[in-house]
Amino acid sequence: MFVFAGLFEIGGGWFVWQAIKEGRPKWFVPIGCAMLAVYGFIPTLQPASPSTAFGRVFAAYGGIFIALSFLWGVVVDKMPLDKGDVIGGAIALVGVLITWFWPR
Repeated sequence: MFVFAGLFEIGGGWFVWQAIKEGRPKWFVPIGCAMLAVYGFIPTLQPASPSTAFGRVFAAYGGIFIALSFLWGVVVDKMPLDKGDVIGGAIALVGVLITWFWPR
């Protein structure tokens, strides 16, 4: 679910960014907004357990979002990563693992 959410959130933001910042067609904005609206529902599809709570799901997703944002930048925008990007992304993913798998 986290990757699915990331594709809609990052993709939606990318479409809006392209129209506003990069001079792409204005019809990119409604596509981006629709993707962001769909993204708002995706976390509710996350399988629930007794330790699943909105804040915990979104906190873990935040780390996934960071890594997916870097991946999007590399694949879609041909953005080169530097050492800080790689280290920061790795730290975020370690945080996800701690948050998601900590015994409760």
